[in-house]
Amino acid sequence: MRVNRALVAGSVVVVLWASAFPAIRIAAPAMGVIGLSFARLAVATVVLLIVAVIVKARLPRARDLGWIAGCGFFGMTAYQLLLNWGELFVPAGTASIIVAAAPLVSVAVARVLFAERISRVTLVGSVIALAGVAFVCLARAGVSLSAAVWIVVAAMVAQGIYHPLQRPLLARYSSIEVACYAMVAGTVMTLPLVPFDVDGLLGAGPNPWIAAIYLGLLPSAAGFVLWAYAVARMPVAASTSMLYLVPPVAVIIAWVWLGELPVLAELLGGVVVIVGVVIISQLPRVLTQRATAANARIKST
Repeated sequence: MRVNRALVAGSVVVVLWASAFPAIRIAAPAMGVIGLSFARLAVATVVLLIVAVIVKARLPRARDLGWIAGCGFFGMTAYQLLLNWGELFVPAGTASIIVAAAPLVSVAVARVLFAERISRVTLVGSVIALAGVAFVCLARAGVSLSAAVWIVVAAMVAQGIYHPLQRPLLARYSSIEVACYAMVAGTVMTLPLVPFDVDGLLGAGPNPWIAAIYLGLLPSAAGFVLWAYAVARMPVAASTSMLYLVPPVAVIIAWVWLGELPVLAELLGGVVVIVGVVIISQLPRVLTQRATAANARIKST
């Protein structure tokens, strides 16, 4: 029986990215928000630079440095700092559900930067996803937890901005090259903050360091490489759909690994978020395909 390697690679990525949320819960309290962010980015940068040499990646052009800086700031530095900070208080599964709504922000950013038209279907999906995020944010009581939830929402916004910022770069470079550029930029931007958390880096025990190295080596570096492999060999709809599995897998891993389980209201909110994201990502494509098929049938008659 022939093994679908792209599907296997995509499945591994889902597990790796889902496992990042509970791994952060282990490392962040000991290493500190900045310390963990830098350690993860630094490890991933070293690995991706090695991969870049192997695949003979090109150096970026000077005109693209602004886009690379934006990707590094939003997708790496800001996202890591905010997510690590939020997960000091927010359960891993809850954080993964909130971050799953990033396409909602990506749609809005694409509209502003690239004048991309927002269809009624996309607007409906965005409203549904936003309602799901609000439901998750309000599901748990407590002022401190509520504030931390909004920090994770800010991380989701940063991730949502990052995705459309890649578009001009992906038109000229491979996905591995773009990931490498952004990772290096994010690491450089995080470096000046390290002195504020140096005690956490030096005083962290073996378990937090193992978690940090795991985060940089597998979810970050290996995740980007495997995802680039999968996306290049799978239909866009199939690869995008696989990402919807990250929140439920993260909830399961956090339950087994940390004993965490979101409350029922959060799980329901998560379902609403995923439904909204599916509508944003998939329904316009399905409607377009049906319209194209219908036009083809009309022309053939």
